[in-house]
Amino acid sequence: MIDFHTLLGPDCTWVLPEATSKKRLLESAAERIAATHEGVDSRSLFDHLMARERLGSTGLGDGVAIPHCRLEGRTEPVGAMIKLDKGLEFDAPDGEPVTLVFVLVAPAEGHDVHLKLLAKLAAMLGQEAYRAELRACSTDKALYSRIHSLLEASP
Repeated sequence: MIDFHTLLGPDCTWVLPEATSKKRLLESAAERIAATHEGVDSRSLFDHLMARERLGSTGLGDGVAIPHCRLEGRTEPVGAMIKLDKGLEFDAPDGEPVTLVFVLVAPAEGHDVHLKLLAKLAAMLGQEAYRAELRACSTDKALYSRIHSLLEASP
């Protein structure tokens, strides 16, 4: 069972008015994750996230993206949740800009955990009502509270 409070802390949950680019957004997420999780190097994490994006966009459609990677040295998955007030081009299959981004970092050896978390996040963020609830959040604290209640309520 995943402890979602370990996965996603309050310092890695934030509302941004806008981001200048996908690259800059992922760089900011990597910096925040590294600042709050010992042993995570922001540059290495950013490089892993960008390498994954080069394989194909992690934009899912409906304004959602789940950039993800596996990282050496991690024993538990960690993440960041970002809500953008202004949509960002993310090369999603539907061509729509992204406003909800969940960055997921799994242990290098945690293939099963990685896939289970990706599936859970995609299922949860695939629900229109849940996306609307997250988009309605105007503060970091509200977003943190809402994403946790949705994660815990989702099968």
